[in-house]
Amino acid sequence: MNEFVRKRIERKLDTLPDERVYEVLDFIEFLEGRYGQKATEPTAFQKLAETVEDTLRAGRVGTTTIRTTMDALTTAQRMMGGIAAAGRAVVDQVTSTADAPRPDRPAPAPPPPAAKRSGEPEPPQTPPA
Repeated sequence: MNEFVRKRIERKLDTLPDERVYEVLDFIEFLEGRYGQKATEPTAFQKLAETVEDTLRAGRVGTTTIRTTMDALTTAQRMMGGIAAAGRAVVDQVTSTADAPRPDRPAPAPPPPAAKRSGEPEPPQTPPA
């Protein structure tokens, strides 16, 4: 879908009351079923929110209650995204700190020399300084 059509649909949806927006959603889902096209797979949290919303609609709960519930779930989703981002930042910082050389630690010892194979000449020894 091009951006102009998307924006036009958004403008139209913004003017509709919630009851009509749910009718539009139902029609879109009808078209998906009729033509066998599915939207992209939602995230686990989006699936949860959609299930809650569908359950409330099936129970004939008022649109104001549904909107309030969905606003709360949206806030929770943003919080979870922030917590996940903070967790990733901590992990990145810890791994970069663990990999960085520290002045209070001596440099790692060089690996031991390879075992001599039979028939190979010995490498020349350098005297210690």
